Amino acid sequence: MSKTEDKPGKGQTRREFVTTSAAALAAPHVIPASALGLRGHPSPGDKIRLGLIGAGHMGRTNLANCAKYDDVVVTAVCDVWKDRRDRTVAKYKDTAKPYHDYRELLAREDVDAVIIATPPHWHALQAVDACVAGKDLYLQKPMTLYPDESLAVRNAVRRHGRVCQIGTQMHSRPNFQRVFEYVRSGKLGKISVVRTFNVENQGPDGMGRVPDSAPPSGLDWNFWVGPARMRAFNTKIVPSAYYHCSFMDFSGGWTPGMAPHIFDLPFWALGLGFPTRTTCAGGRFTLRDNGDVPDTQEAVLQFPELTLTWSMALANSFGFDFGRGRISRRLGIYFHAVNGTLFTNYPKHEVVSEGDRLTDPKPPAKTLAPSPGHEREWLDCIKSRKQPSCNPDYHVKIDIAIGLVNLSYRLGRTVEFDPKTERIVGDDEATRLARPTYRDPWEFPKAYL
Repeated sequence: MSKTEDKPGKGQTRREFVTTSAAALAAPHVIPASALGLRGHPSPGDKIRLGLIGAGHMGRTNLANCAKYDDVVVTAVCDVWKDRRDRTVAKYKDTAKPYHDYRELLAREDVDAVIIATPPHWHALQAVDACVAGKDLYLQKPMTLYPDESLAVRNAVRRHGRVCQIGTQMHSRPNFQRVFEYVRSGKLGKISVVRTFNVENQGPDGMGRVPDSAPPSGLDWNFWVGPARMRAFNTKIVPSAYYHCSFMDFSGGWTPGMAPHIFDLPFWALGLGFPTRTTCAGGRFTLRDNGDVPDTQEAVLQFPELTLTWSMALANSFGFDFGRGRISRRLGIYFHAVNGTLFTNYPKHEVVSEGDRLTDPKPPAKTLAPSPGHEREWLDCIKSRKQPSCNPDYHVKIDIAIGLVNLSYRLGRTVEFDPKTERIVGDDEATRLARPTYRDPWEFPKAYL
């Protein structure tokens, strides 16, 4: 495909380019590693040859966190915005080659693993294509935006034997480890409710309102939109992931934007599976900017013998025990138990006894080894071929829970889910909406369901 074509893959379905023979390597098709004679993964003494897909702030940060190690060499950088691509390549100019089309990067033999840090509406398709191409992957959160996308990514990682870490880096921080240990110790007693929230105050003007315009020189807007619905370019969409979160088609809003970090701790510490019933209410009540995401969401997720609640607000930043008065971004997690309550945010936690029931308030002994860092853990697992702590088999439960919250919000009713079949129960419309419709010529990877 020429880089100047209006539509990537024009005239060709995704199935056709995935199944094209290796003889067509010069074209940007996704080709299984076995067809290229690749090693499959680096041996323990080899350098990991790393590519980046999506050179925004988080992608560049993840790349830098990997490239600082002697056993990593950056060999490829892909972005459909030439300025971002060129600036990133310049930092690794001795080894890295630039790419406009991520499929060209995935077809390269000199790439063992990729960081995928594109806007969220691209995550599922690019993750599956990376697995097909035989690349290990670090996939930024949210893993996907729809329940069926989440299952497809997990199944592709399984089928192709790839090593995948989801970019919920708070999981590797010491405070989350200490909370995990406290909850697992049993000191709190029976936990029946977990309350979670993420709030800030963008109101009433939000990100601001500007007219649509032509995209800047060097940005391939058609490719940036990719499988999402086409819309006119607007400068409020593209500056960073923070701005993407104002547009549902590209991010799913602030619930997929922040809940992957916040849900991670209760799912991890309590060993939660899939929710069986999910209800979400809310709306866009205050903000008047170019965006279209809800500024208020209140959700209840039901698990066996436990209820998890989620509050998301963009028009008030009262943070309960984590701050008030000054406008700021705040988040928190409350574990409510018969003996006490443990509440935490990213850097700190506190325990409050129910009367004198918490007879031994001392922190439990440390049982978790210090993390080497979220990216370093992934790199080590590429060599050992073990899955890292936030692999899709674990994270799929969190991702589907978040997808069900947005699905319930969209439908205006409770959605029931069967953890055994991993399917929505008794609701044909919800089942249909759990899978996105990709814009032509992109196709949903239904072979992985």
